[in-house]
Formats: sequence, structure tokens, C-alpha cells
Amino acid sequence: MKNTPNTNRRNFLQKTSLASLGVLGLGQIQAQSTASATKPLHKLPKGLKILFQGDSITDAGRSRSGYFANHTWGGMGTGYVVQAVGKLLGEHPNADLKCYNRGVSGDKVHQLAARWEEDCLQIRPDVLSILIGVNDFWHTLTHNYKGTVKTYEDDLRKLLDRTLKEIPDMKLMICQPFVIKGGTAIEEKDWFPAFAAYQDAARKIATDYKASWVPFQETFDEALKNSTVEALCADGVHPSLGGGYLMAQAWLEVFGEMMEK
Repeated sequence: MKNTPNTNRRNFLQKTSLASLGVLGLGQIQAQSTASATKPLHKLPKGLKILFQGDSITDAGRSRSGYFANHTWGGMGTGYVVQAVGKLLGEHPNADLKCYNRGVSGDKVHQLAARWEEDCLQIRPDVLSILIGVNDFWHTLTHNYKGTVKTYEDDLRKLLDRTLKEIPDMKLMICQPFVIKGGTAIEEKDWFPAFAAYQDAARKIATDYKASWVPFQETFDEALKNSTVEALCADGVHPSLGGGYLMAQAWLEVFGEMMEK
């Protein structure tokens, strides 16, 4: 059967989820690791600036003093960002990549906008990756926030319009906000199906703005066929190290496809 993009995506998700769980044999994992280490993901223009933006999932405990590009001791946090950036820097040591993490725990879209001049526009990224939306919904349940899915969509569109007006040639990655059923912080009756509307809004924005879409929800859904919520994202919102690994692999795949266009 001829491979399609969807087939390749499914194969990728299956391999990464199985490898993270030790289901693949040691020889298979080593072979995949060797191939990954010796073959660069993609060609990158020299001096590319990549900015990761979002909430606590992107923040992942990053050091606020680690403000400069590629900050080694804590500037990238402990989540998917540091794993993705580490692979990029390791495989492209001469590309002079400049990677920044400006995620802030608890942020909703309007809070991104309030710090956008310093935390995005002054950086002038060539690639902007945004993962936002969980708090825009969650805080309506826990923080008396009055925003709606329309608020979320309108705020994100305004932010992107503002950004693209300033940096028109910037490449954009919209990451799918996700939540894991069975997590300790998740009351399913409150989250589902309401949260799906926020995911739909993010997907529509990605389509309208011709952004690359990073399917984090599907990444976890596929991995959970061979794993547990406790192993990948115990509270349903904040991934474990293994969950962060799967996110990094999904992000890198989409990033590579985008850079090859």
C-alpha cells in the first residue's frame, strides 16, 4: 500500500510510543537512535531564530534568568522544548541556531499579548511555535475566568495579526492544546466535550493562517494505546519526561516538514 502523510504520521506515532515504553527490542531502539543521531532531520538556514511560546507546558519550570538564546542551565525548562532544542542543536552544531523559550505558567492568550513586545516582537523570530489554550478553558472552571471559546479565538487571531504585521515572513507553528482523560486534575464531565471546541478553534486558526499544525492530542492518544496516563501525563495536563519526549518528537517531525517546503 502506498504511504500517505497520514500513514507516515501513524507509523511515526506508533514507533515513538512503543520505543518510549520499551516494547520495541533493544536492537531496534538502538538502530533507530543511531539513524537519528547520524542523519540530520532537515537542512536549516544559518542563524535561524526559533521561539517557543505558551503556558506551563512550554515553561516547564524554566529559569527566568536564562533569557538568552540556547541558555544551557535551565533556560529551556524540563519539558518538550529542551528535548526538541537539544536535538536541533546537537544535529546542527554549525547552523548558529538561536532558540528561545518564553512560556509562562498559567498564561492565557490575553496574557501572552500583554508581554508580547518583549517576549516575541523584540526577538523577531524566524519561527514562532505557540501552544496555548488549556488555561483559557481550565480557568473558567477554577479561577472564575469569564472568557469563552470565542474570546480565545478572537484573542489569538488578534495576536497573530499583530505579529505577522511586524514580522511578515515569519513561519508559524500552532500546537494543538491537549488534555488526557483519566488525569488526576481532570473532571471528565467538566472538560468533555467542552474543551474540544478550543481545540477546533486552534485548528481553524492554523488553517486560516497557513500555519503548521502540531497534533499533540493525537500524539498522546496514540501513545496511550500502549501506556498509561500515569506514565505520560499523570494530572492530564502536564506531561512527564516521557510525555515531553513524545511531544518533542511530534514537534520535530512537523518542524522538519515545514522547513522542507
